Amino acid sequence: VDTYFSEFSLINICVLWSCLSGGSRCLVLITVFFQIICVLLLINNILLHITITAERDLIKSYKNTVEEFNQTINSLQDNYTDLMIEIHQLQNNFNSLSQKNLETRVKDLTAEKKQLHRDFDFLNKKGTVFFFMSMIEIHQLDSRQYCRDRGADLVIINTEEKQSNYTDFFSERVWIGLSDREDEGNMKWVDNSTLKQGFWLNGEPNNQGGNEDCIELMPSNPVLNNWNDLPCSVERKWFCEK
Repeated sequence: VDTYFSEFSLINICVLWSCLSGGSRCLVLITVFFQIICVLLLINNILLHITITAERDLIKSYKNTVEEFNQTINSLQDNYTDLMIEIHQLQNNFNSLSQKNLETRVKDLTAEKKQLHRDFDFLNKKGTVFFFMSMIEIHQLDSRQYCRDRGADLVIINTEEKQSNYTDFFSERVWIGLSDREDEGNMKWVDNSTLKQGFWLNGEPNNQGGNEDCIELMPSNPVLNNWNDLPCSVERKWFCEK
């Protein structure tokens, strides 16, 4: 603007000088002078418009950037809040699940303890020692040999009390020390004593196929009706009695 005023002053001096020198020439100079002034004002207005527009666009862009930044901050804050809520819920679920698992474990251990007490009482009745319950299945001859190698033999069940106790004690089908392998139809225990009382399934023993000479106990059946004859080559678990 100062430059414009300086130019204006210089032109003004020139115009005055020309007016003093001659009349018509003065009018021409005045006309040119005002034209120059209009051009300068137009240029100045254009420059001001460009400057103001640029500043306005810059302010608008800055404002948009600030708004986007604030929106991002708010979104992150919301996500953080949601995440903390989820973490809190997961922690509560974990604590609840851990407590539930702990209570279940305590309950299971309590039941197991009671069962062990019952088994211990059963295993020590009348001074009898029971010392091995198999975890694998083999045929009857090998199971008996296993027991005999350890100074024992397959279990003998010759009373209703023992039958009831063993049925409660066992959870899977097992060999017992009874067979008619030596004399078909003449059941004998491993101590060579003759069977006096049996606890057979209905229809057993039936010697199906002509080779069912060994006896298993099936605890899932009624207590006094759970013996079954089957081939000695079938694999079952077993229990040694000493």
